[in-house]
Amino acid sequence: MKWELAALAVLLVISAFFSMAETSMMAINRYRLRAMARLGDTAAQRTAALLARTDRLLGVILLGNNLVNSAASVLAGVIAIDLLGQNKVALAIATGAITFLIVVFSEITPKVLGATFPEKIALPLSYVLGPLLKVLYPAVWVVNLFSSAILRLLGVRPQAAGEPQRLSQEELRSLVLEHSHMIPKKHASILVNLFDLDRITVEDVMTPRAQIEAIDLDAPEEDIVRHISTSYHTRLPVYRGELGNVVGILHLRRALSLLREGGLDKQALEELLADPYFVPAETPALTQLQYFQEARQRLALVVDEYGELQGLITLEDIIEEIIGEFTTTAPAKASGFAWDEDGSALVEGASSLRELNRKLGLALPLDGPKTLNGLLLEHLQDIPEAGVSVKINGVPMEIVQTQDRVVKTVRLFKPLPEPAEAAAA
Repeated sequence: MKWELAALAVLLVISAFFSMAETSMMAINRYRLRAMARLGDTAAQRTAALLARTDRLLGVILLGNNLVNSAASVLAGVIAIDLLGQNKVALAIATGAITFLIVVFSEITPKVLGATFPEKIALPLSYVLGPLLKVLYPAVWVVNLFSSAILRLLGVRPQAAGEPQRLSQEELRSLVLEHSHMIPKKHASILVNLFDLDRITVEDVMTPRAQIEAIDLDAPEEDIVRHISTSYHTRLPVYRGELGNVVGILHLRRALSLLREGGLDKQALEELLADPYFVPAETPALTQLQYFQEARQRLALVVDEYGELQGLITLEDIIEEIIGEFTTTAPAKASGFAWDEDGSALVEGASSLRELNRKLGLALPLDGPKTLNGLLLEHLQDIPEAGVSVKINGVPMEIVQTQDRVVKTVRLFKPLPEPAEAAAA
């Protein structure tokens, strides 16, 4: 009797081994496993080789597990008959007892352990499963032969489990957000911004037409020279008469070099101009980044479907969407994009909504107009007068100045926290 009880205990332990192996192998992170294998981890390489043929791996695990469980059931019946005699009560007790033991000790407990610590368990077990697969390969091959035939009849083609399931862009973004505590905050922010870059267009990040700094060839030469000498930009659009009539792009370094040599007249200035580079307003920002690289350009003029100039975008504008704003020697904008002590901020109506959201922590809608002026005009369905106050997406704002049918200046007020947020704080 003692040897029978000992044999039953051994069978339950072996069954637990197979259950733990099955769960840990299926739960292990395939991407981390492949990274460890590339770094030369022997256990990871063995595990990856086993997972490359999941049908064989599951075949040897399930074959061994079911053989052991069947043997344990028979042995439990023998023990019950020896103790209680050959009757239906003994068989019923044996069935209930072995079911309880298998479920608790050989299924639930080892599977929970395998799912909780897949890497710590799967890697060492690979040293046992590998040789075991070689020994039982003929039996596994026969079992898989019948299994594959049934799957083909059902029209099922199992995916090669050696390849990790491909993740969509949104799944990758969620993965970064959920595990952002494992990487530096700045790195996580860059990755998330990179995923979002494909959703925005150049129109979302461009400098609006009203804010473009450019040189007018029809202006007096003294004004042009003064403009070139005081500009903080390295490249400026050059137009004639009207901003929509762009004739080229001036690299200020060339113009300053010509100034040092003795003077700059309009004809010499025109000879320094490079051809303007135009892009449609609906071009995705990520695509435009690739176009900049291919065309070896750093500045582009943004036009609408009718060819009208809408704004200007630079390589730095797109890169800032990924890594954040650069440190610059340019003077701060009049708006400042910062809250005053009284919780308000005076901004220009031509300010980009994306920039306001990013720098002031707001949540203004981005699926419509791109500027604060456009948002107000769309919301009010009219050209407002100074002194009008509205509240959009929880942000109170007061129109300070209007001019030529556009909103020039707006005072924003820091939104108050919602009741639930205030209670949580």
